[in-house]
Amino acid sequence: MKASSAVALAALGAALAACQRPPAADALFPLAAGHRWTYRVTTRLGDEASERETLTLRSLGNESVPALGDAAAWHRRSDSGIDYWLHADASKSDLEPEPVPDKPPRYVLKAPYAVGTQWQASTTAYLLMRRNEFPREIRYSHPSVPMTYQIEALAESVEVPAGHFDKCLRVRGSASVRIYADPASGWRDMPLTTLEWYCPEVGLVRVERSEPAGSSFLTGGTRTLELESWQ
Repeated sequence: MKASSAVALAALGAALAACQRPPAADALFPLAAGHRWTYRVTTRLGDEASERETLTLRSLGNESVPALGDAAAWHRRSDSGIDYWLHADASKSDLEPEPVPDKPPRYVLKAPYAVGTQWQASTTAYLLMRRNEFPREIRYSHPSVPMTYQIEALAESVEVPAGHFDKCLRVRGSASVRIYADPASGWRDMPLTTLEWYCPEVGLVRVERSEPAGSSFLTGGTRTLELESWQ
């Protein structure tokens, strides 16, 4: 599935993208108009209590994008008003006024869909923060971190609030960001890990993001997306 990057889903780096085939042929990533996915998002930062919110995404169909020379792109929109433009060679993030081409092209699910298939895409530290410095967010100083993705399993079973799903594809993303941890440890490579599950005819059903700190100067966290309902 050759694709472009898009806005990070709930700041998790689960980039969404269109395929070169019709969306009906892509059971693991439906894009046809009329679909809706509602996710339960649970975030835990450091020692703080978990916070829970809801994220809803809707697929609006294939539309022409003037910034791409009126080329067609698949359009998704979140309930917070963020537009996701999905195209084989262009994207739009919430920080950009118009869609721009990916350089180099980015893959979301790369063929062959087999255990061991790998690709790279950029991410950042969404949960890792400094305790006492400003700005606290590591993502401002490290906005683009290369993450290596690998297909780990092809027939996983996943249980989420929306139900039980079988024959799901599991993808692991692994990266690290080098930052000053504390005087005792000095500079360290802090791990960033993502697990994603894509299930036939439904798409993305679960995401687990982990950014541990392991330092008195830093605070880390976890974030989980679980599909609550879809149509």
